[in-house]
Amino acid sequence: MYDWPELRDETDARWAAMRDQLRRQGIDAPEDLTRRNGDMPAAPGGIRDEKGNVIAADPATLPPDELDLGMLWRHPNLLVAEACWGPMELGLGSHVSVAGQTDYDGIAGGSGVFYSSVIVARRGEGQPLPPPADGRACLPIGFFHGRRLAFNEHQSLSGYLALERDLKATRASLAIFADMVQTGAHRASIRAVAEGLADVAAIDCKTWALAERFEPAARALHPIGWTAQRKGLPLIHSRTLQINVIVPAL
Repeated sequence: MYDWPELRDETDARWAAMRDQLRRQGIDAPEDLTRRNGDMPAAPGGIRDEKGNVIAADPATLPPDELDLGMLWRHPNLLVAEACWGPMELGLGSHVSVAGQTDYDGIAGGSGVFYSSVIVARRGEGQPLPPPADGRACLPIGFFHGRRLAFNEHQSLSGYLALERDLKATRASLAIFADMVQTGAHRASIRAVAEGLADVAAIDCKTWALAERFEPAARALHPIGWTAQRKGLPLIHSRTLQINVIVPAL
């Protein structure tokens, strides 16, 4: 989920460590990560659940050089992947098992397996705010009125659902925003705010840390709020594998 082009070597190194741990458990883990639809085994007629219902497309029918995460997560051969608790709550959880959790220690807004989303706006707009020490939500609701929210997708816990739920806890809602701009990715949301296409965005704290390293648009933004801490990305595997995959947080 954090496999940015600039981070490929680090991602591959992380996988190598996980792969070796899995092999020590007697699991035949592949040498390299799968990053393309074209590298996955075909599933003629589509991927099906235990009742025979089609739950995802056949990888062979999708653009080979793209990556469909919804299909990857539901593939019966899935050994391990990072996912998001949003899709897990919305149906994915019935097809996979949780093998471990991502670690957010050392990241502003993170603590162990918990993370929060940083609310970013353009510098000079809103008041800079560090992450609360108690992990509770701290939202500049007055600033939100009449602004445009950029978000990656409706199923995203960090980019959409966490903010929606924290606003609801204050008796507010996403209707506080004048407009909603769906971007398809956290990085695209950062760029949308920097370019003036939106005014605020909720970005998970690890992605924000990566953006501060690699994304020039992040220099135009600053944190003005934080969602409450929640469990970070789970590491999942297909239930059809019938193996006990245990991956510690890395």
